[in-house]
Amino acid sequence: MKAAGDVDVRRFGHGDLSQIRQVLLDVHADAYADSTDEFDERFPWFVDHWGGNPDFACVIGYDGDEPVGFAYGAPAEEGREWWREHVEEPPEKSRTFSLSELMVRPRWRKTGTSVVLHRALLAGRDEDLSVLLVDTDTPRVQALYESWGYRKVGQRQPFPDSPMFAVMLTELPLT
Repeated sequence: MKAAGDVDVRRFGHGDLSQIRQVLLDVHADAYADSTDEFDERFPWFVDHWGGNPDFACVIGYDGDEPVGFAYGAPAEEGREWWREHVEEPPEKSRTFSLSELMVRPRWRKTGTSVVLHRALLAGRDEDLSVLLVDTDTPRVQALYESWGYRKVGQRQPFPDSPMFAVMLTELPLT
């Protein structure tokens, strides 16, 4: 296993979805192998939904030929950023990148791989902010994002069968 800095990060976009879709599903299956949450079974729909966005951006980390994790998302529609309902005064600059997924396979967790994938996905983005949702039942993950500069601005349950999520926001570029 390589150290996080040695992970080969590859970039993909909307036109690559058919090529990478199964990789994303396989990494998810490994990462959530022990999950009994029915909401996790909807992951293929989310891959297709986000991947269908013409501005979809994805990074996949590889150790040799083996995918170790990924991160993906897309820019929010300017002026319609859903996170605005959670802040009293929206920032003056508000073009937002919505980070939908950041996932690392169990064998590569706690190696720094997640920060490498996160930074690679957001590097060079034109947007002013990044927003993401974190399951409120995973305070360790929320604390990790806080250590990367995100702040919790509210809570949201986007689907009736989804967990409650912390809405987290940070400024770009990352420091």
